[in-house]
Amino acid sequence: MGRVAGVLLLLAMLCAMGVITSQHRARKVFVDLEAEQSAQRKLEEEFTQLTLEQGTWATNKRVEAIAAKSLAMRLPDASSTVIVTPGAPAVSGKRP
Repeated sequence: MGRVAGVLLLLAMLCAMGVITSQHRARKVFVDLEAEQSAQRKLEEEFTQLTLEQGTWATNKRVEAIAAKSLAMRLPDASSTVIVTPGAPAVSGKRP
């Protein structure tokens, strides 16, 4: 009987060590998951801020102001504007 009890005790200890090891791994994986989810939330927040900033930088008024100031561009006069419609005959030369 002593031998059987020793084997059972050893088997129980091995099972207990296995449970402890698997719980430790599960906790470690959970901590890693929480860290990655936190990083994901931070990246989503940064993306939202960058999207808002991009929308601000790309407004028509701002682009028009920079084009006028930095590149000396201006809107064309109404008299020099030509409207092209599909299927209309091509006109060559300057307008009168």
